[in-house]
Amino acid sequence: MSPERAVAPRFDLPEPDAFTRPYWDAAGEGRLLIRRCAGCGRAHHYPREFCPYCWSEDVGWERASGGATLYTWSVVHRNDLAPFGSRVPYVAAVVDLAEGPRMMTEVVECAHGDLRVGMGLTVTFREAGEGGGPAVPVFRPAGRGAA
Repeated sequence: MSPERAVAPRFDLPEPDAFTRPYWDAAGEGRLLIRRCAGCGRAHHYPREFCPYCWSEDVGWERASGGATLYTWSVVHRNDLAPFGSRVPYVAAVVDLAEGPRMMTEVVECAHGDLRVGMGLTVTFREAGEGGGPAVPVFRPAGRGAA
């Protein structure tokens, strides 16, 4: 009898549920969704079933423009969790979406020395690759091809 091989968990892949399925399905089609409250009119991200500003449950999905500005970032040079170690160095970032919400993400296709607070960014999507999973929104400098 051969011992069972332990499979390392994937920390980079989200686990969609019934509520977040529209978000991840849209990402797979190259669209970024946010939630907007019908009560106060404010948009929010990450997806929640209620408005974090006025607590209304009258919120719905809305397609985001895909535009953002860089709020802050950190260049990660070491990460021991698979598969992040094979991606170093990478840019972990917080961006301000054009619709208002802040979003944690990654900046790609940009030299680290070219990063600037307030620089324009455009959403693009990292395909899950081997092992499956949904596409994940990341951002690149604006003006570098279609999202």
